[in-house]
Amino acid sequence: MMFDIEGISKEVLLRLYRIMLKIRQVELKIEELYPQDEMKTPVHLCIGQEAVAAGVCANLTVDDYVFSNHRGHGHYIATGGDLKAMIAELYCKRTGCSKGKGGSMHLVDTSVGLLGSSSIVGGCIPIAAGTALGATLQKENKVSVAFFGDGGVDEGVFYESLNFAALKRLPVIFVCENNFYAVCSPQSKRQLKDDIHRRAECLSVPGYRADGNNVIEVYRVANNVVNNARKGNGPSLIECRTYRWRGHVGPGSDIKLGYRAQQELDKWMERCPVRNFELLLIDRDMMTREEIDIVHQEVQKEIEDAFEFAQASPLPDEDELFTDLYQ
Repeated sequence: MMFDIEGISKEVLLRLYRIMLKIRQVELKIEELYPQDEMKTPVHLCIGQEAVAAGVCANLTVDDYVFSNHRGHGHYIATGGDLKAMIAELYCKRTGCSKGKGGSMHLVDTSVGLLGSSSIVGGCIPIAAGTALGATLQKENKVSVAFFGDGGVDEGVFYESLNFAALKRLPVIFVCENNFYAVCSPQSKRQLKDDIHRRAECLSVPGYRADGNNVIEVYRVANNVVNNARKGNGPSLIECRTYRWRGHVGPGSDIKLGYRAQQELDKWMERCPVRNFELLLIDRDMMTREEIDIVHQEVQKEIEDAFEFAQASPLPDEDELFTDLYQ
């Protein structure tokens, strides 16, 4: 894997590494503790896909808008969301980011621009277009980003939203995390062509394909389209080709289901976005092994604190059942 870091500051490189490492370590901790059956919510882990969230969100500010999907832990973390509140939400606690009512698939932290996640496939796409329209009407220099999988491209709302965004030249970035499977259904069985990044060409919306396991490539592509959106040049589509190491939902492998081969998984694991970027930082004298170990310890301490906070937090009271809801 080639990393072109020319022109990218050491500060940015180290921030990208820490974000990816944090996402990976959080997901591994969730996987470790999930069998205890204290997290009463389905979890969709993004182990293997860390570079997409990190590379895109590193180009955003807290004033921008981010919308996620059912596999949203990485997006939440990459935006700078409160980790204690996220983990508490997995435990359905009152201190959770959705006050224990949303679970893993409905994460939100408005303080960093993450306005919400949707468990509906493709559900966040039109909402991102809507906030981009609002920012345009109010003359605010804000960008909206929608994260969705290749399954989201099967939905009609994807094309409807692209059309509307193109028509109004909205500052919205559509980011497809193409991990090649919608649950157990391969992309090749659902889509005639492997060309997601070209789906908006007929609307004159530029599309880009990035190696979703290469955080620098994702960062550069996202930097370009975010800057274009801020300049009033309208929407863009990014297809980040990546791979989830775990099953569609829950901890552990799903290879036994037979819809993908162990050899395929092994090939993608060799292209680990976290490990390979870590090796690059060491090779380019950006970090020493000792400094890497310190970052690991700091991240692990933050994660341990978050889980302790979540486990010690109270459950919602019965009289809170209908509060904070849209009627």
